[in-house]
Order: sequence, then C-alpha cells, then structure tokens
Amino acid sequence: MISLPPGKRWTRDWLVSLAEAERQSFRASLSDEALFELLFDWEVWGRPDQQAPAGNWETWLLLAGRGFGKTRTGAEWVRAEVEAGRRRRLALVGPTARDVRKTMVEGESGILAVSPPGSRPLFEPSKLKLSWPNGAVADLYSAEEPERLRGPNHDGAWADELAAWKYLQETWDNLEMTLRGGEDPRRVVTTTPKPRKVLRDLLRDSGTIVTRGATYDNASNLAPGFLKRLLRKYEGTRTGRQELMAELLEEADGALWQRAMLERLRVVDHPELKRVVVAIDPAVSAGEQSDETGIVVAGLGIDDRGYVLADLSGRFSPDEWARRAVEAYREHRADRILGEVNNGGELIEHTIRTVDRAVSFRSVHASRGKRARAEPIAALYEQSRCRHVGGFPALEDQMTNWEPNGGERSPDRLDALVWAFTDLMLDRRSTGLLDYYAKLSAKQQAAKPGRP
Repeated sequence: MISLPPGKRWTRDWLVSLAEAERQSFRASLSDEALFELLFDWEVWGRPDQQAPAGNWETWLLLAGRGFGKTRTGAEWVRAEVEAGRRRRLALVGPTARDVRKTMVEGESGILAVSPPGSRPLFEPSKLKLSWPNGAVADLYSAEEPERLRGPNHDGAWADELAAWKYLQETWDNLEMTLRGGEDPRRVVTTTPKPRKVLRDLLRDSGTIVTRGATYDNASNLAPGFLKRLLRKYEGTRTGRQELMAELLEEADGALWQRAMLERLRVVDHPELKRVVVAIDPAVSAGEQSDETGIVVAGLGIDDRGYVLADLSGRFSPDEWARRAVEAYREHRADRILGEVNNGGELIEHTIRTVDRAVSFRSVHASRGKRARAEPIAALYEQSRCRHVGGFPALEDQMTNWEPNGGERSPDRLDALVWAFTDLMLDRRSTGLLDYYAKLSAKQQAAKPGRP
C-alpha cells in the first residue's frame, strides 16, 4: 500500500506521477467507499486553474479557450457550493434555453454528470428547476428572455458563455439585481472572450478575480485529432487568438470601425448644427426574443462634420418606439424622422403619425446590402468627419463587433446610425461618397503590378 505523508491529500499530479504498478497498488488499497469518494473529488482531478479562488470576491471570471474545461469548472463550483451549504438558491444562465439544459445541466460535463448519486439534484425540465436533497434549488434562465430575471432572489449564479448572450447588457443587469440573497452572494462567469462592454467592465471591477486559460491547457483530455485540426486551421489567426488563446480582442476581424478610432473622435460638445435627424431601424416583431429597434439621433454641424447625439435603441413595442422617436425629434429639434421600411412598409410612417401627425417623416429603403451601405459611412469616420458627443457603449460595441461578411445578428443600432449619416452627409451636395470611392480606386490602382 502507498501512503501519503501526514496532512497531505491525494492530488491529481501525485496520482499521475505514480508508475502503473504503484497506481494499481494504490487503487487496490482503497475501500469501495474511498474509491467512490476519489472519483468525485474535484480537488484531485481538476487542474489548479479550475479551482475556485480563495478570499473575498464577488465574481470569478474564467476567460478561457474552447475545450479548456469551462463547463466542468462551472458545474463543479455549483456542486461544491451547494454541498457545503453556502448556496441555497442559484441562477443558471446561458445563451439559450437549450444551452442551459443541454450543456450546463445535462451535458457530459454538466451539473448532473459531476454530482455523486447520493447528492445528485432532481431536474424538472417543465419547471426549469434543479432541486438538491439538502433543499438547495437552482432556476434556469436564458439570455434570450432577460425579463424572466425580474423578481427572483438568488445567493449565487453561474453565467455560461456570457459573451455570446443575445441581450447581454439587459440580462446581466437583471441578473445582478437578483443577487441579493444570503450573506455573501457570488457569481461565476465562464466564457470565451469577445469585446463586449459587460466583459470589459468586469475586468475592471475590483470585486472580480480573473482566471485565464487556453485550449492547450486541457490538451491531455482532448482528442489529438481535434487539437491538430484546430492548430492547423486557426493557430496564429485572430479567430485562434480569441477562441483558442482566449485573448480579448478589441474589435471583430474585418470590422469597419476600431475602438481607437472612436476614442479619437469622441468630443464633449458639438458646434451649432445645421440639421438634425432621428433615424429608426424598426424590429420586425416586438416579442421578448425580438431584435432591438435602433433609434439614433445625429446632426450635421456648421463645420460640415457629423455628430452622434443620442442612442435611444432598445426592445420596444411599435407604439413605444414611435413615442421614443417623436420625443427625440422634439427634444433635439430635428428636421425629420427617417424610417427603414423594408419590413414594415407604410406601417412605419403610420405608427409615427399616430403619435404626431405633423412630424416630418421620410421613408428609406435598403436597396443595397448592409456592407455596401455601411462602408461609405466608415470612410467618413476614417476622414475624421464624424464625431461622438459622449459615449455610446452599446452602439460602439456593434460598430466594432459587426463583421460585414457575417455578423452575429442584425446590427440595429448601427443600421440606424448609417441611415442618419447617409441622409445628413451623403446626399447630392456632399462629396463624402465620391471621396470614399476615389480613395478606394486610388488604392486599387496603386496595388496593380508595375505601379511605382
């Protein structure tokens, strides 16, 4: 029998260090009860970077690449907190309802799989609820339905793949409001990083403990073919840096705007304005899972520069976004309201006029793709002809995260911004569009073989 020095515990590294004969001898020396305990001892099998940090903290942020073992880490934290009696009412939140059930609860590294039979919770899918033998419960929530997080009271939370949440800010804000139970409410966030405001705020929060990890850290538990395939395809690329190395990149690959550019173009005030417009990119539906309605107020200064004055976007019913747009029209003394009519047709103008029949309204129709409409506006930013009066985090996240060749979803706020500046700066009296294509043509000519 192999014994450890007094006061020492079994550890993963110690077990791995044993020769095969020693390992078999050790295993044979254990009682069935001790062997069972060993199999479910996360302090033995988990790597050091998968163990919950000591000390006082509000958020444990685990930023790690694909295959690192984030799900197992989150599930084991929930199990440990419940079994120790530190958490009695938890919230489990994922990108979609399916993700929460199939990954966080029922997945091969989910809560049910990591729990010993004697302390395994009862899962009731119809109630979206887990119940442990000791009385602790966990409620399941989806980031597609942030309103469900209004009202409940929790003393702990596990937020999985936070950067992929559809309604990130709204869901996170509502989740924070529920963490008012117990004496020491805590939350664990397990996610692959993406440049989202909530994530950046967490990294700056003094109550956050950050653990970083790469896909390679868990190489011994990944299929060799999987790792080789990923390395061959993504190593050295932006996708690889984000998805494998867990680097928090400031903007998406191929984004038309960069954060450094937007910071450089930020101002506190604006000059006298010649024109002001309120642009609306209305959502097709008004349900809990619908896209937002983009509402952006922008003006053209006497210096012929464009200024973003307000971003009033959000998820609203038709009556709500119409009233919000008309209020902005009055407050900023706008010349007109612009509304994209591709999906709503004449109903957009009709909805606006039910609030104010006298408002000046012009419909705009998207005859070109989003990229073709956005590129000339991005060129105006490159020419320093646009400014942001103050900060607009959600809008700027869309500007720097939207990938023209295939973004995550319709960039509603960005669409409204593009409509506003197109009307203000790319009409027949403006040279912005001509400047853009002249610049593009010059670059193409200079790149031809034989050119000096």
